[in-house]
Amino acid sequence: MGPNAEKQVGPNAEKQVGPNAEKQADTNARKTSVPNAEKLVGHLLDSVKYNSLMNNRTSKNSIIYLVALLFLVGMVIVGIFSYYAQRANSRSEVREQTQSVGAHISKEVEMAIKEYPAYKWLIKYWYENYEKVDIEYDADYNGETLTKKKYATWVSRHPDIEFRYATEDELEKLDAVDKKLYAEIAYSWLITRLDQIKASYDVAFLFCVLPNSTFDSQFFLLSAADEGSVRGTSYEEVYPLGVSVQVGQDQTTAMKSALKDSSYLASAGDYMDYYAHIGEVDGRAVLIGITYDISALRENVNVRARRSTMLAMLQQFILASFCLWLIYRFVLKPLKIVQANIRQYTETKDSEAVAESLSKIRGRNEIKQLSDDVTVLAKEIDQYTDEIETITKERERIETELDLATRIQESSLPNVFPPFPDRHEFEIYASMNPAKEVGGDFYDFFFVDDDHLCLIMADISGKGIPAALFMMASKIMMEDNAAMGKSPAEILTDVNKGIVANNHEDMFVTAWLGILELSTGTLMASNAGHEFPVLMRKGESFELYKDKHNFVLGGMEGIKYKEYEIKLSPGDKIFLYTDGVPEATDANNELFGTDRMVEALNLVKDGSPEEILAGVDSAVNDFVKEAEQFDDLTMMCLVYNG
Repeated sequence: MGPNAEKQVGPNAEKQVGPNAEKQADTNARKTSVPNAEKLVGHLLDSVKYNSLMNNRTSKNSIIYLVALLFLVGMVIVGIFSYYAQRANSRSEVREQTQSVGAHISKEVEMAIKEYPAYKWLIKYWYENYEKVDIEYDADYNGETLTKKKYATWVSRHPDIEFRYATEDELEKLDAVDKKLYAEIAYSWLITRLDQIKASYDVAFLFCVLPNSTFDSQFFLLSAADEGSVRGTSYEEVYPLGVSVQVGQDQTTAMKSALKDSSYLASAGDYMDYYAHIGEVDGRAVLIGITYDISALRENVNVRARRSTMLAMLQQFILASFCLWLIYRFVLKPLKIVQANIRQYTETKDSEAVAESLSKIRGRNEIKQLSDDVTVLAKEIDQYTDEIETITKERERIETELDLATRIQESSLPNVFPPFPDRHEFEIYASMNPAKEVGGDFYDFFFVDDDHLCLIMADISGKGIPAALFMMASKIMMEDNAAMGKSPAEILTDVNKGIVANNHEDMFVTAWLGILELSTGTLMASNAGHEFPVLMRKGESFELYKDKHNFVLGGMEGIKYKEYEIKLSPGDKIFLYTDGVPEATDANNELFGTDRMVEALNLVKDGSPEEILAGVDSAVNDFVKEAEQFDDLTMMCLVYNG
């Protein structure tokens, strides 16, 4: 950053590396390396051309030509990768060194500021009275200065107060004139100290700022300057006290990160900014900023990386040329014989003739093995064709069975709405969209007796056929226990006992089960590790009902489940769901979440249960868009009419 707030910066590299010298070195490296590489390429291509002519193979589609081209392309790719890898590694080292130096400088500046016990009082005074103070910037204290005169005046007025160790209590007792005098002297001394620190480390800019609450503006408190620098608000001038500057998004992010992590190094092009958070004054963060210009250092890194890469590519080229000759002599030439027989088979489809011709190849190496494999391949093509037809038929059979399983699963869940057209005490609607052909989620609702409606929402661990089978067994156990007139806690306790007794695959179920007494609106419920239900009172909004969870079903034997009571009034609504709703994921792996789910519910809170589920489903689809669905999407909504 620095005085020009739109700039971002980095260390002084020009001291370490002479840009002109490095550019000359780069030029010399190119002059010596590139011609050598071109000569080697020419020799290799001449060799390839000679061998092709000798064997009447001048086509650019010949194997040796393509292998040579592959070697060349591979060498270039490796060279480019090596260059950027070396450059990235060097820049990483530069960044680490810059951060280390920045931490040291910021600590030194922080010590200089906090040398004054009343530094918070000073910062606040400078911030509030920057237009009133008369500051002597960048003074040379070897001669007579205005600040020296001010200090002499201070000593004569307050001989009993040690200037550098004055406390806030002592300063608050002073009159306005002496407060202003103290603040002016301390500022001039401190800005001179910052000038010395800046000169010692030779950074581009060194400053202290107070960002606003949104971090899109900086109030410049202190700005160090080089000897002879001009202070002002123009481009590349050093800012005096009180200048406020709007900053871009990168600077906003850097300051926020420094506030969060104590320090932060931001980079942009040839510049780096280091921010360090040293405290708070009246709720405003105090940040030390350091600007580095690393353009010369980066140029040096680039030159060294290019030189190293060219040398490595030259070595690779020599090795590649030798390898190409070996490959042609001992691999490609014998392969031509096999190639001719393969072409013969593709043209004649006479596997017997190909087998007889390839049987003449002698030896025990890979070429002989290849010729034997081609012979076997030709003879087994018909067999493979038959096997493919068998596999296709088997796949069609499996797809048919999966489709049947899906229909069976759908038919096992209530899917006719309204389910009880002659009952007006409530309205209900439910849906399930499995992530696979068959899923592990299920819902259910049924009358235990004329006045009690049982509601179930459950999620089986896993997906596919195993989860569907486990789901059917769990559903039947819940229905059977509910039919006996048991409470929700008793139902889940007995279902858990039944699952654990035969759970050889270590699967489990999360479930929410409630029994609604229609005459009174009393809903007794128990939660076995399932998602929180969402409740809406008449005339209000949907909110998560954070009930107390019990352990999942099938996870551990001997669990006694507990239940709780919800009193529903006419017009109240309850929404049940599985984790497929809040855990729906978009292409950026961001979850839909319960907050978005509740927001979607409240957009359609006045609708019927079917409209409410359709609204949530639409919100989920709009969120995930084309992203693949990995979990079942199961929902149920009930409106109690009384």
